[in-house]
Order: sequence, then structure tokens, then C-alpha cells
Amino acid sequence: MITEATKARFAREVAKYPPEQKQSAVMACLSIVQQELGYVSEASEAAIAEYLGMPQIAVHEVTTFYNMYNQQPVGKYKLNVCTNLPCLLRDGGKALEHLEQKLGISMGETTPDGLFTLQQCECLGACADAPVMLVNDRNMCSFMGNDKLDQLVDSLRAAEAKQ
Repeated sequence: MITEATKARFAREVAKYPPEQKQSAVMACLSIVQQELGYVSEASEAAIAEYLGMPQIAVHEVTTFYNMYNQQPVGKYKLNVCTNLPCLLRDGGKALEHLEQKLGISMGETTPDGLFTLQQCECLGACADAPVMLVNDRNMCSFMGNDKLDQLVDSLRAAEAKQ
């Protein structure tokens, strides 16, 4: 499962830490696996644990603590809607419901075409811009009312149709 090329990438990350602290590279190794596979499987966690010399449960704890690590395959576009209290008070829950209706899936599911996975997440640190969401763990979207949500989904679908 973990190729020699992947282990070489791990080694570059581990080299950034003193030898007795190589476990500090766990997040970087998880990110590498996710970049290559699209998600972090239990087998990947075991391989990382073995490589870093740490218990597998310790790797799993990191995987499950951070929302950025996918524990199962996700769509091409992962939509994380903030549902923390400030966003809920400013229609974050309604934004999530609107996306569920528009995409025809429930929170935590992926559309049948594999394009979209819809998730809720904790605070994104942009409460004044609520409701907010994060696309593919990288792009923050603010003031996501129904019209903006529709525009986002429609533009991503249109971009896929052109490819």
C-alpha cells in the first residue's frame, strides 16, 4: 500500500525533526497519504504508525481529531459547512439543509456521480462572515446564502462538464 516513493516523501518530512521526535511528522505523513490516495485508510494508518515507530491508535487519534483527514473516499469537491453556534445563529444550519436538498444527499454522503461530499465542520474562524464553508479544505467561502450556494455548486458542475 505504501510505495517506496511515498516512504521517500515520509523521510523528507521526518528529517525535519530530531531523530527521537520523528513521530512529530505524523500529520505530514497523513497528508501525504491523503494526497496520494484521496483518504486515509486503516491500513495507511498502520503503515504510518510502523514507519514512525508509534502505536497505530495514536495515528488514528490524529486522523479522527482533524476534519481535514478523510477516513473514507470523498467526492472531487468536499464541502464543509460550519455548524458551530455562531454560524448556526446566522443560518449555517439552513445552508447545510439547502445543500442537502440541492445535491440530493444527506450530510456525510457523496453524490452518486462522485462530485460532491457534504460535511459539517466546527469553527472555521470567520464567524462575522457566516454562514461559511470550506471547499476541499483550502478555499473559504463567506456569506453563503442560498443564491451563493447555488452559484458555487452550479459553477463546479459546469467546470466538470467542460472537462
